[in-house]
Amino acid sequence: MRRIILAIIVLLAFTSLRAQTQEIERLIPEVLNVYPHDDSAFTQGLLWHDGNLYESTGLYGESTLRRVDIESGVPLESLSIDEAYFAEGLELVGDKLIQLTWQAGMAFVYDVASFDLVEIIEYEGEGWGLCYDGRYLFMSDGSPYLSLRDAETFDLIVRAAVTYQGTTVPHQLLNELECVGDDIYANAWNTDLIFRIDKWTGDVTAVIDASALMTDAEKADLAAGAVLNGIAWNPESETFFITGKKWHKLFEVTFVSP
Repeated sequence: MRRIILAIIVLLAFTSLRAQTQEIERLIPEVLNVYPHDDSAFTQGLLWHDGNLYESTGLYGESTLRRVDIESGVPLESLSIDEAYFAEGLELVGDKLIQLTWQAGMAFVYDVASFDLVEIIEYEGEGWGLCYDGRYLFMSDGSPYLSLRDAETFDLIVRAAVTYQGTTVPHQLLNELECVGDDIYANAWNTDLIFRIDKWTGDVTAVIDASALMTDAEKADLAAGAVLNGIAWNPESETFFITGKKWHKLFEVTFVSP
């Protein structure tokens, strides 16, 4: 009964009526530092923990879980994922890393210190991005919806649409996620944009244009599919790390008005 009541409360929060159309803030990344990034890494999930980057990379036969030294971009530890799986989003809950897979309906749970596989979780649908706000997990799945999940059991609590000025965002747009306070930051797949989303209403409250991070010449040298993807929040410095699939750079930024 308590779970049902919680689901109802959360559903009401996600689907509450908007009295006014919220103004969308326009932001850009202000670059503070630039670090090397492995340009063979098809970045699907990125997080910062205890002075290191943790990265989930995708593609069949190339997927990995990595602990990365930010100064060099070199993996301190790398675990290859079985070629049957296309790894996706990554999040840390307590001392466990949760790594989604794209279409296998499975999440791999690892001990963060040893990278030992400790559990496999099954879920319905696709896995794209994942973030944790200290209480709940939020997951994207290639749809216009975000799923709210129990952080301990991974049970689905509720799914709700993300909206841009009252209109549901397009299919296959919400990708890698990062939870920061009451907001979720989401890469908009195949674009240079990042959305800031109110995690309780589903409203897009800001659009971050990251198109100037790479020069035109650098973009021309990128491989097919090498789009912006990967957001990690460092609460100590209150900065973000952002990169892209098979990018050779990782940027430490804040988001500011142009």
